[in-house]
Amino acid sequence: MAAKRPTVLAASRNDTELQPAATGDPALLLVSDWQIARYISLLLCRVQQRLESQIMVNPGIQGLTADSPRQVQGQTALNLGGPWDYAVAREAEVFAMTEALKLQDSLPEVAATSLIGVIAKLEMIVGADRDIGDPTDFPWPHIASVLDDLKAIAGSLPVGNRSRERTRSDVAKHWESAVKLVAALKKENAEQRGQFRRH
Repeated sequence: MAAKRPTVLAASRNDTELQPAATGDPALLLVSDWQIARYISLLLCRVQQRLESQIMVNPGIQGLTADSPRQVQGQTALNLGGPWDYAVAREAEVFAMTEALKLQDSLPEVAATSLIGVIAKLEMIVGADRDIGDPTDFPWPHIASVLDDLKAIAGSLPVGNRSRERTRSDVAKHWESAVKLVAALKKENAEQRGQFRRH
């Protein structure tokens, strides 16, 4: 049973996708990829939250708090919003966030070749902290202050428009990976049940 692709992508935003003139600095390319990955994970998070809301509204569906897609899959699926779709959306979000974290982890290995590249790296550091920590703790306000100073001197990161086509393609990549994972977990769960019945 294939989960339907989310339709939350109708809304667009001006996402950072660097213009050709700004692509010479490896740090700019890394930050652009990271911003895209974060945006995709936020889109998938919204899909997952919408499906979660639908499950909460329907009291006949159990498994909302299940920690495993295997447990969620044991329930009856609705057309859209059932446990199957919810499990797929959860895993797709994890795939997208993992991609963003991998890009984040590679930051120390990428050298900036311009002042705007240094600004990009600092943007990534400050942006990552917003996701995981308290931005009022040392050294985050200090780093943000340095970033603001650098932007005042050298300018901000170049901004462009992200195509809806690319956004849909990136979401589809994670969605399809999640469908395969959830299907594999469901199959594994069924096989385990079959082994227990034989014993």
